[in-house]
Amino acid sequence: MKKVKKVLFVFLSILVILFIVVAIYSFYQKPKYEGELQLKQIHEKTTVYFDDFGVPHIYANTQRDAMVTLGYVHAQDRLWQMELLRRIVPGKLSEIFGSAALKNDNFFVGLGIEEASQKAIVNLDKNSPAYQLTMAYLDGINQYVEEGVTPVEFQLLGIKKQKFTIEDVYNIFGYMSFSFAMAQKTDPLLTDIRNKYGMDYLKDFGIDGSFNTTQIKISKQKTQEYGAIAESIALLLDQSPVAPFVGSNSWVIAPPKTKNKKVIFANDPHIGFSQPGTWYEAHIVTPDFELYGCYLAGTPFPLLGHNREYAYGLTMFENDDVDFYQEENNPNENNQYKSKEGFRKYTIRKKTIKVKDSANVVLNIKVSHHGPIMNDLLSDLKSEKPMAMSWIYTQQPIHIIEAVYAISHSKSISDFQKGVALIAAPGLNVMYGDAKGNVGWWASGKLYKHNKGVNTNFILDGSSGKEDITEYIDFSKNPSAVNPDWSYVYSANNQPEAIDGFLYPGYYLPEDRAKRITQLLDSKSNWDKSSVSKMITDNTSIVAPEVVRKLISNLNLKSLSKTEKEAIGILKSWNGSNNLNDVAPTIYNKWIYLYLKNTFQDELGADVFKQFLGTHIMKQIVARQITNANSPWWDNVTTKSQKETGSQILASSFTEAIAALENQLGNTVSNWEWSKVHTVEYQHPLGKLEILRPFFNVGPFKVPGSVEVINNQFFDFSEDGFYKVKGGPSSRRIIDFSDVENSLGILPTGQSGNPFSQHYNDQSDLYNVGKFRKMKLNKEEIIRSSTKLVFSPLKN
Repeated sequence: MKKVKKVLFVFLSILVILFIVVAIYSFYQKPKYEGELQLKQIHEKTTVYFDDFGVPHIYANTQRDAMVTLGYVHAQDRLWQMELLRRIVPGKLSEIFGSAALKNDNFFVGLGIEEASQKAIVNLDKNSPAYQLTMAYLDGINQYVEEGVTPVEFQLLGIKKQKFTIEDVYNIFGYMSFSFAMAQKTDPLLTDIRNKYGMDYLKDFGIDGSFNTTQIKISKQKTQEYGAIAESIALLLDQSPVAPFVGSNSWVIAPPKTKNKKVIFANDPHIGFSQPGTWYEAHIVTPDFELYGCYLAGTPFPLLGHNREYAYGLTMFENDDVDFYQEENNPNENNQYKSKEGFRKYTIRKKTIKVKDSANVVLNIKVSHHGPIMNDLLSDLKSEKPMAMSWIYTQQPIHIIEAVYAISHSKSISDFQKGVALIAAPGLNVMYGDAKGNVGWWASGKLYKHNKGVNTNFILDGSSGKEDITEYIDFSKNPSAVNPDWSYVYSANNQPEAIDGFLYPGYYLPEDRAKRITQLLDSKSNWDKSSVSKMITDNTSIVAPEVVRKLISNLNLKSLSKTEKEAIGILKSWNGSNNLNDVAPTIYNKWIYLYLKNTFQDELGADVFKQFLGTHIMKQIVARQITNANSPWWDNVTTKSQKETGSQILASSFTEAIAALENQLGNTVSNWEWSKVHTVEYQHPLGKLEILRPFFNVGPFKVPGSVEVINNQFFDFSEDGFYKVKGGPSSRRIIDFSDVENSLGILPTGQSGNPFSQHYNDQSDLYNVGKFRKMKLNKEEIIRSSTKLVFSPLKN
């Protein structure tokens, strides 16, 4: 008995010691939110109040001191995220993740973003406030790198902390810009379909813009060899440890349509979910400047922001700023390619990628005047024909630092517009509202034209010059609307109206969200903060019930089983809502997936069909293609003895859907609630390891919303009938200029990226039920609800 007691005592002692060690380590790892610290690069005492959700409110006597302080507090909450983001473009993920990240590094190192960043930095005015404040921000990050606690992720992966540079800032913006593009997922796929089946098969895809009927109104002041490109790039973005940008909503309501006769601004950029989330919020106050902003990790100026005078935000324009060109090599000299001037030499970029626990990889990347040769970057692209990628971001002068500085420091609407004009890429819908009653929207980006008849949805001919860009369009011709007669501006990634008879080509999303937004905005003229907060979490599609009606018209209702009739009854009474207890979305999405599979997979094959599901074209096609009885896609090419019709495919897909749902969720239709199949888990890169998942990941949660409703919680279709949300609103913001100090915001998980912080996931419950917290501007209120961290200049 004594022996047992002794063993038990030793065991308990070990547990106690382990508990104490873990507690001490956890305490040591937490961000410092109160007390005093010294900063090397500030000149006067600066105070930071961390509010009840961990948002830093920085009070400084100069903007430079504020920016040094911002860099420090940003790093202590998000250094791991900063490290990941800065490693993508220069191909340095393999240094920490090993060969698993090599495909990602091969691709990004060859795009030319790093070279474009270096060129932009050389040309940057070193005396400009944009440059000076950027360097101050980096000073703050680097003092934390030198003196701050090493994040647990660095310790687990053996990463050595290194100083940040302005090149890192540019590279982070460069990755963000690439993740906006959709052409790389779409053009090669469409080219393969055209080459294999002909143009008749593409009529249902609406690539002529005919599907984009809800357009943003303007107001002025052969064989398959290319699919590997689409497949590889889509996979790289999906598996990237940093989430790509996808869509977004925004609307700005002018005084005539608001209850208090002041502008109300709303914005929710749609981005792939991750942990930590995309945005870091910070509020800066100096004698000559104030801004509450949402910052990307490692960048000094916010892409979303507001103060007492104006608010701004963005959505993705979805314009086409990437073109693919098939080059023609000189048959006698492989390092030359054909152009309209004759044969030209490829530029060769030599790059070395360091791989953890393995040998370095050396790349010799060929670059034509169109861009890098993709064959050198994507191992799955087996074509012997060189394929170049032309991207506006790396071909035009980059002024992203100056642009974001300008829009975050504007003194007037005209200042703001000048800042937007500096952005060559990515294409953004930049939204604006101010305390004076102005509302505005501008499409950013260097837009361009080709010769008439050139279809940039396909791989272009690089050898003749006939399909090269012929004209760059002046910013004054970009789509925009300022103080329109209808008293609001909005964007939902849908296509703008034509200017001078020209519709800008792009990969626009379907009209679902746009129709819902305009339907709601047009319906009333007494909007306030409360009603806008309900609108921004709206889960209803006004398109889906019409799609359901068309689907049902293809069924023989008399021949249905009892369960099938019950399902049809639920669909017939559906108003398009996607709430947790709704059953209709579960039935609808299963039917839609099986209709798409049974219609397109026989021609495309399983792998290409999966790629197709990841394009915006797939989202565009559903409402239109089901009404086209003559669509060539209906016939199943694997059944040689019969020719299937649309009605047959849609009816058999319904039968399969109900059988699959019975097998998945049981025979009681009323139990097929959306909450049982629609969930989200905010995933940390290290949370992919099952043992680390509970510590790093946030969730899972049952969530409302769906694809292409205002509360756009998007997912991939899957065979198992579970819809794991990949992304959605990365922030929800509502700024009411009649009560600007009580504006509303929310993040999906929390402000901090440090898993030991109390602010790592403290907003997730609010976010997932559609609630908000204050974005505080009132100093007295901030002080009452905050901890206080004082930074003093370092004494010599």
